[in-house]
Amino acid sequence: MNAMLHTIEVAGIIAFASSGFIEARRKRMDIVGVFTVAFITAFGGGTLRDLLLDRRPLFWVENQQYPILVFVLALIAMPFLRHLRHAVTESVLEWADALGLGLFSVTGTSLALEAEMPVFICAMMGVITGIFGGVLRDVICNEIPLVFRRSQLYATCAFSGCWVFLFLNWLQASEALSLLAGICTTFALRILAIRFDWKLPA
Repeated sequence: MNAMLHTIEVAGIIAFASSGFIEARRKRMDIVGVFTVAFITAFGGGTLRDLLLDRRPLFWVENQQYPILVFVLALIAMPFLRHLRHAVTESVLEWADALGLGLFSVTGTSLALEAEMPVFICAMMGVITGIFGGVLRDVICNEIPLVFRRSQLYATCAFSGCWVFLFLNWLQASEALSLLAGICTTFALRILAIRFDWKLPA
């Protein structure tokens, strides 16, 4: 189970770092800016989760390969980012962000459950893990955070995916199935919300 969570965590880091690369490219940042935005996007949510759950050391401090991975990806991505068109970067940003949202939300919920938190707190920890890195990314890039705009469903997708995971866990489904179902629910809802412009009522 720890190996699976580790794999999901790495996938989430890559997905969120990619969204950070693209946002930094749109703001025409240099390599330092690209790495910083990607780093904060990839680790912001998990850092806040670890602080709230009193987990030490922080997940990216304990696994130094995580920040090294983001650094290497930033070096590799930099030459390619210059040649991407605006329409392509928008689409890739949405898909990468939706995938990262699903991966990190469910991982956060699982770790809170492992720490024996109450179920609703577990769901909230999942949402925090999923959205906070993107909030910091948008703030640093001088944008209103996506989660606070009246745009397509975002945090709601993460919240739904967390509850799917918790419900299947309560039914004693296998951990792998619960994680996969939660991730897919969050990702699918986010993509559908973008595609069909689903919004919460004002």
